[in-house]
Amino acid sequence: MNTQNGTPVNIGIDTSQDQLDIFVRPSGEFFSFPNSPQGATEAAKAIRAFKPDRIIIESTGRLEFNFVYAAHKAKLPVAVCNLGNARNFAKSIGRTAKTDKLDAMDIAHFGELTQPRLTELKPEKLRLISDLLAVRSQCMEMSTMQKNRLKRMPKTVHKPIKAVLKTLQTQIADIDKTIDKLATEVPEWKAQRDLCVFR
Repeated sequence: MNTQNGTPVNIGIDTSQDQLDIFVRPSGEFFSFPNSPQGATEAAKAIRAFKPDRIIIESTGRLEFNFVYAAHKAKLPVAVCNLGNARNFAKSIGRTAKTDKLDAMDIAHFGELTQPRLTELKPEKLRLISDLLAVRSQCMEMSTMQKNRLKRMPKTVHKPIKAVLKTLQTQIADIDKTIDKLATEVPEWKAQRDLCVFR
């Protein structure tokens, strides 16, 4: 067990579309990285220095994927928790305010008290999903470029730009379906998807 002043090191990560907000408990460090494959890799490197016992991140519908795979590659102990668990915990201790930092703090505190089991991934699935995420990121970048080009260029050339954009969007949707299928082999992700189906 790694400790800081005799207390296990738990790290909470609040995840959004664009950013990973990270809180280290009990030392109190807080920092952020972009939620991209590269940003997640950099976040994993920064977290490694704290020698965490557990990194807790919520299942948020693919937004957590970049970091989870970066953490597994870096051999860091990561636990994926069902969406809402940490927030319900925060309410139970009287936390009503909500910011990225407070959410990350609550996730770390939740992990310290509940000690959720670590999420395991098979190496071959890890490599495949990591590769798919990299391709998805590239497709997203190209899609953004085409959308910007659509705004700048005259309507006379919109048709081929839209065709390229449609192809990219189809590829992104196909990649998402493949990633979702692979992710169902992880109990925490499967439970979250089953919950969403029955809502």
